[in-house]
Amino acid sequence: MSNLSFFESVEKNFEKAAAITGHPRGLLDQIRVCNSVYHMKFPVKIKGEFKVIEAWRVQHSHHRTPTKGGIRYDSMVNEDEVMALASLMTYKCAIVDVPFGGAKGGIKLNPKEFTAEELEKITRRYAAELCKKQMLGPGLDVPAPDYGTGEREMSWIVDTYMALNPGSVDGYGCVTGKPVTQHGINGRREATGLGVFYGIREACKFGDDMQALGLTTGLEGKKVVVQGLGNVGYYSAKFFQEGGAKIVGIGEFEGAIYDANGLDVDQVFQHRKATGSIINYPNAINLNKTSDVLEQECDILIPAALENVIHSDNASRIKAKIIGEAANGPVTAEADDILNEMGVMIIPDMYLNAGGVTVSYFEWLKNLSHVRFGRLQKRFEQASNTKIVETIEKLTGKQLTDSEVDALVKGPDEIDLVRSGLEETMINSYHSIHHEWKTNPRSNSLRSAAFVVAINKIASDYEALGIFP
Repeated sequence: MSNLSFFESVEKNFEKAAAITGHPRGLLDQIRVCNSVYHMKFPVKIKGEFKVIEAWRVQHSHHRTPTKGGIRYDSMVNEDEVMALASLMTYKCAIVDVPFGGAKGGIKLNPKEFTAEELEKITRRYAAELCKKQMLGPGLDVPAPDYGTGEREMSWIVDTYMALNPGSVDGYGCVTGKPVTQHGINGRREATGLGVFYGIREACKFGDDMQALGLTTGLEGKKVVVQGLGNVGYYSAKFFQEGGAKIVGIGEFEGAIYDANGLDVDQVFQHRKATGSIINYPNAINLNKTSDVLEQECDILIPAALENVIHSDNASRIKAKIIGEAANGPVTAEADDILNEMGVMIIPDMYLNAGGVTVSYFEWLKNLSHVRFGRLQKRFEQASNTKIVETIEKLTGKQLTDSEVDALVKGPDEIDLVRSGLEETMINSYHSIHHEWKTNPRSNSLRSAAFVVAINKIASDYEALGIFP
């Protein structure tokens, strides 16, 4: 296992890239450190007794504001983890050109041990504590869902914020990942998983890179293992299956299954819903531990659960040619060195799972503009496309079918624009990382290249402020 903490592992990867950039040490130190760490303890009355809840909110960088980052509920949450996740958010936002500084929050609890009413009490009190410290607001700090939280928790937070800030015109922008009915945005739920799909798909288009790995270009027929069947893992697997890949292994906390002939993601999901476990899925081999699925034969491995699951003890047993880090920090710094020596391509978390914050950015923009995406242009584009189709039919003398006409003239809905914007972001960002990797001899991996891209962008912001000439 790693001897480094999660935050130390992130810092080690940062320092590898920092040495390549040539920026002044003082500037690099400012980029690296966490600006604000708020550790709080507050009482909440649970089942007639007061329970002290421990929580954190870390703002890693204020080079851009507001800061942005999810809130996780987990009994293992600690300050080091939240600091590491906040720092990754800073680099992630820089890579995909989302104008936020990085932040992260965590509450130390197991949500399965509390009722919905109890979780609501805790969530609202946490939001109130953040408001007290000016660490919640559309121009200050904008949380989002993370491990153990979702749309429900975000709706409680925004309601608490609005109650404490009556008349706030842009108040709904204080948090993202809200239900669509509560000023959320279509496409946010699957955004991280879809971003993982877009990112790996783009990486697989480079013939030279695939040839070096002994793979063909494209996703068709590639064997994929996904560890974690939560929101990110499920949607990643679903989009890969729809894209022509074969899902051969799935892992969850209760164990894992493997079938070289392929698994149907939705059927596995329904099996787990019905039985409470993915184990004993028809025709699949049961694996004792979820970690066992990481070492199975596949072309692409997608760890989509928690950090540090691939470490110095198991890295040498990884058989995948490509690792797509859908989770935050699934590969330790030591394992990263081992896998690079093995020739494994690691597509780093700070780029690959940026789909969530990208679509959160779109949601934030929607909340500030007070206009649903597509509302202003959908009918205009549909009318324009209809005229084009009518002109083509007139000139060619060919009458299109109703379904063909519908497909050609359709104006974009909100989800069409969101997915288009996400795809554009993931493609362009991968190309910038890939260019750095291939043109800078000292960038010996996609991770180092991603850090260099992020550091250079953040350094440019600080230099523009005149702080570091």
